[in-house]
Amino acid sequence: MGDLHEQIDAGLADWLCRQHLFFVATAPLSADGHVNCSPKGGDCFRIIGPLEVAYQDYTGSGAETAAHVRENGRIVLMFCAFNGKPMIARLHGRGEIVRPGDPQFESLALRFPDNPATRSFVRIDLDRVSTSCGFGVPLMEFSADRDVLDKWAKAKGADGLAQYQATKNAVSIDGLEAIR
Repeated sequence: MGDLHEQIDAGLADWLCRQHLFFVATAPLSADGHVNCSPKGGDCFRIIGPLEVAYQDYTGSGAETAAHVRENGRIVLMFCAFNGKPMIARLHGRGEIVRPGDPQFESLALRFPDNPATRSFVRIDLDRVSTSCGFGVPLMEFSADRDVLDKWAKAKGADGLAQYQATKNAVSIDGLEAIR
């Protein structure tokens, strides 16, 4: 029921880019640390190459993914078909956090829509691409993307977002450095 792929081919790329939601999971090295799983939506995912992807990371209430990726790089993205043919895809790899001022930031930013809530990009070199059946995933209808984060970020402004990130996103719940 599961298949391992050498890379993201055209058919899988098309399917991945049509999904409205995906999940990102990371974990710290510490056995006592908290595993993290975060939902991502909107037009924030891009395939850079057959074994390279990136997503636009928005300002949020925490920064667990950034902290874990900074510490050990391990990351997995999971996509589920909520309509049409059932399928799940998992993209395992090593990530890096690309912040404003990093050499890659501007070239990545050109691939994504401008969004006031953008905190960074997460770029991932894939070492495992797999698909599985998804028979247990429920059928659901997509209604719309939410605009709450965009409105919140616009109201905060650049200075307010920088202050928020400095106070709320500097470290993970386990005390690991997250957003500098």
